[in-house]
Amino acid sequence: MAAIDHNSKSKLTRDLSISLLIYSLPVVAIFLYFKLTNGLITESHITLPSFLEFAQPAFQHIRTWGLIVFMLVLGAIEFAAGLYDDEWTGEERKIDIVCFLAPKLLLPPVIAFFSLTALPYLIPHLANSLSWVPFWGGFFLIAIADDLTQYWYHRLHHQVPFLWRFHRTHHSAPYMGMAMASRQNFIYTVFFSQIYLTATLTFLGLGLPALFVLVIKSIITLGAHSSIAWDKPFYKYKVLHPFAWVLERLISTPATHHAHHADTSGDGVGHFKGNFGNMFFIWDMIFGTGLITRKFPKSYGMKSYKQEEWYAQFLWPIFKSKKEGSALAEGVLAVPLKQKAENLSPSPVYYEQAQHLKLQRK
Repeated sequence: MAAIDHNSKSKLTRDLSISLLIYSLPVVAIFLYFKLTNGLITESHITLPSFLEFAQPAFQHIRTWGLIVFMLVLGAIEFAAGLYDDEWTGEERKIDIVCFLAPKLLLPPVIAFFSLTALPYLIPHLANSLSWVPFWGGFFLIAIADDLTQYWYHRLHHQVPFLWRFHRTHHSAPYMGMAMASRQNFIYTVFFSQIYLTATLTFLGLGLPALFVLVIKSIITLGAHSSIAWDKPFYKYKVLHPFAWVLERLISTPATHHAHHADTSGDGVGHFKGNFGNMFFIWDMIFGTGLITRKFPKSYGMKSYKQEEWYAQFLWPIFKSKKEGSALAEGVLAVPLKQKAENLSPSPVYYEQAQHLKLQRK
């Protein structure tokens, strides 16, 4: 057991060291750019490159209301095509609707307070201090910082037993699609670390690059959750295979992300202990957590799912489930019985099937 812990810690230390290097790459690139141009500032984030100026209004509209429309339209298409196999019923419908609507009503005030009150109070003299950074520099800085931070946030919620139950709601859905794309425990969403990181970079003057990153990332992540397998043609036609090879290693696709939501890993397709990437799948390739099969799981969710009440899934641990045997029930701890040597990163199902220890009330 000590050897396993040592190996796990060594891998974690290595991966974190690599992450620090990756975080620094856009900063180094911006520094070298100004060194090579003798410190001459010819453009800033305030003015887009000419070839992108036409896209700014479209990106602004997509950010404000376009993404919601996109989700609703794509969801309607999925339902019309019968891609949910009649599984969107009962508690599933309730939890998906609540998780879709509540954050859009409750989260904006939290982010607004952080951006308009907390940041001006904490770092008042740094507002717009990065406004000199060229658009391309700000874009890559935010794209890497935001998505790599979310990769770690996501990965830790799968590998740390206590954190897993805050992310469990997203994996309880026995289907993939727009209906469950926003399905998360609210506490998991509120503490999304990359949200506050990007808000801080926006306060520092990188608002326009942040807009473009957010829209592109949202489209990629929604497409990866969709039950419409838009990536299948790239695997089917041989002429597209080289492009598919690059695509599936660069960004999250339905095949790689659906594998992450499989209810088993025993079939060689499901990979819920990896494929953590949100916008970029390249993080999984770098850290060895990726699995690419170009196949889709036969079933999704968790085999031990108890169809817990919507309020328990959305607001655990504030509200607990009344379902017997649920990991979200009162006085229940979900802990691994024994960590096997071949399973250095125990899966969520492993935790779900672990011994439930009842807390003794005094």
